[in-house]
Amino acid sequence: MAVADAENPRLGEITCGSLLQKLQEIWNEVGESDEERDKMLLQLEQECLDVYKRKVELAAMSRAQLLQALSDAKLELSSLVSALGEKSFVGVPEKTSGTIKEQLAAIAPVLEQLWKQKEDRVKEFSDVQSQIQKICGEIAGNLNLSESPAVDESDLSLKKLDEYQSQLHDLQKEKSERLHKVLEFVSTVHDLCAVLGLDFLSTVTEVHPSLNDSTGVQSKSISNDTLSRLAKTVLALKEDKKQRLHKLQESATQLLDLWNLMDTPDEERGFYDHVTCNISASVDEVTVPGALAWDLIEQTEVEVERLDQLKSSRMKEIAFKKQSELEEIFTRAHIEIDPEAAREKIMELIDSGNVEPTELLADMDDQIAKARDEALSRKDILDKVEKWMSACEEESWLEDYNRDENRYNASRGAHLNLKRAEKARILVNKIPALVDTLVAKTRGWEEDRGISFTYDGVPLLAMLDEYAMLRQDREEEKRRMRDQKKYQELQHTEQETIFGSKPSPARPVGTKKVVGPRANGGPNGTPSRRLSLNAHQNGSRSVTKDAKKDLRPIAPMNYVEIAKEDAASHISGTDTLPVSP
Repeated sequence: MAVADAENPRLGEITCGSLLQKLQEIWNEVGESDEERDKMLLQLEQECLDVYKRKVELAAMSRAQLLQALSDAKLELSSLVSALGEKSFVGVPEKTSGTIKEQLAAIAPVLEQLWKQKEDRVKEFSDVQSQIQKICGEIAGNLNLSESPAVDESDLSLKKLDEYQSQLHDLQKEKSERLHKVLEFVSTVHDLCAVLGLDFLSTVTEVHPSLNDSTGVQSKSISNDTLSRLAKTVLALKEDKKQRLHKLQESATQLLDLWNLMDTPDEERGFYDHVTCNISASVDEVTVPGALAWDLIEQTEVEVERLDQLKSSRMKEIAFKKQSELEEIFTRAHIEIDPEAAREKIMELIDSGNVEPTELLADMDDQIAKARDEALSRKDILDKVEKWMSACEEESWLEDYNRDENRYNASRGAHLNLKRAEKARILVNKIPALVDTLVAKTRGWEEDRGISFTYDGVPLLAMLDEYAMLRQDREEEKRRMRDQKKYQELQHTEQETIFGSKPSPARPVGTKKVVGPRANGGPNGTPSRRLSLNAHQNGSRSVTKDAKKDLRPIAPMNYVEIAKEDAASHISGTDTLPVSP
């Protein structure tokens, strides 16, 4: 079979046996000796061993390389899993059975997946660290950071990434707070500059150029230095605002004093309403743009200087006006003063220049305030004095009315006079109680103040005492006249009884008397609006002859009964009673 294969090599594959057979055939043809043949065969055998040996060495080397690759792959797999913080990774072969190539083939896709995950994780770390570095640079004021931060690839775990993200979140929060503070400071600077009339852009760009309105919000500097300089700028502007407001308020106060001093009209004052409106305002309340600008303060100071120069020329006019106001208060309160002497004293003080105009006017204002208080304390008593005098006027009118013989005639307006008489009688009956109340209040007033209550220079209690005496005298006079009239009527009756009755002569018709309101003070005189009573040196009150002439007779206490008796006496002389309208 071997011979057939050797003879016909095309029929099969070339093998070592076929080649050895061919070699023997060649040796046979050549006639090689056995020694040479053995030698040649040993040489061939050695060469074959060498080839096998090399192949085995190559195979062993390849196996070693595969084992090293497998070991490296396992080490890298372990390193990646550790770096990524994965305790167990899905896809990692749990068993190490199988050939080396099978194990490598099982690990390769896992490594590829871990490498991709590592690249993504490194990118995430790089982004977070870059943002952290940028914000830290903004806070520190170092914005020229060109190098990217180095990522520590030995720890790419999610826990480490969360730590960086938490740090980034805190920094972002701090950045937001700082940005909010910066914007608040910038807004405050803007408002202060508006009130003070300063250029906002030049003021804020001196702190940092990025604070200009043209830059975006996120581009504004939030560094410690910027915040510190903004805080100092705000404090400086607030202090400037405080000083300007104080200066403006001083000028505005002087302006108001001068206006009040010279009675400046409201129309002229209105030009400075924007100044005087802040006279009592606090620093925080002044928010109107330009309210504390230097030109406005200087304008106010110039106006104060102008009015101060004008004040001296109008001083006398103002002082006399206040004196007139003081005199009017005293006149309404019925307090006597010497206006001529007061005006002469004012002239002397102004001409001498020994007293500051403001002090003089302040003193006059104090006098006016005291006079108003005095008038207020006298008001209740004066109101009752007015009621008393009005009642006395009605009493005087009622006397004239009762003396009118034609008061019951059906004349025009008689019914009005009759109604007035009825009201007057009621009012007259209240006079004694009114006088008693007035005396009690006056004495209480005098005891509280330790001075006498005067009415137009006359002690009021003296007026009331005089009125009481005159009223008593009047009652006695009425009583005497009534008794005399009864006596005359009794004598007339006795004569008629002795000599017989005689027809009485017809009563002459007199001229009709119109009863109207009486003027204050007259020959029949109730208390006039002005009484002059002088007290003796020993303190007792007495009435002068002039005061007695100025007083009217007073109706008696029980005037209604006397009036009825007088009416009966008038009616007795007539045959019929007049019909009251």
